[in-house]
Amino acid sequence: MKEQKFELGEIVVTSAVHNRMKEDKEFENFVFLSIVRHREGDWGDLDPEDAELNDQALESGEDRLFSAYIYNKEADDKIWIITEWDRSVTTILFPSDY
Repeated sequence: MKEQKFELGEIVVTSAVHNRMKEDKEFENFVFLSIVRHREGDWGDLDPEDAELNDQALESGEDRLFSAYIYNKEADDKIWIITEWDRSVTTILFPSDY
């Protein structure tokens, strides 16, 4: 395991993600592993420009951190993880929840 790059603060999930986690243990495991990747600075399935913005935000501490992780590529099934600029809250959501 790599080192944790930043504090996550309080972790919250949308009701849609919560319900899916309760119904699907494999998806629940995917969410937990994605949180670990996020806090280690692995931004998942972002384009290089967005990943660079995260790296800059991590250094400056002045902007939010955003990651995207694909669960099922064929179904375009993915989650977003957003940590607020002050690192007080991290939210896990589906793009449709935004």
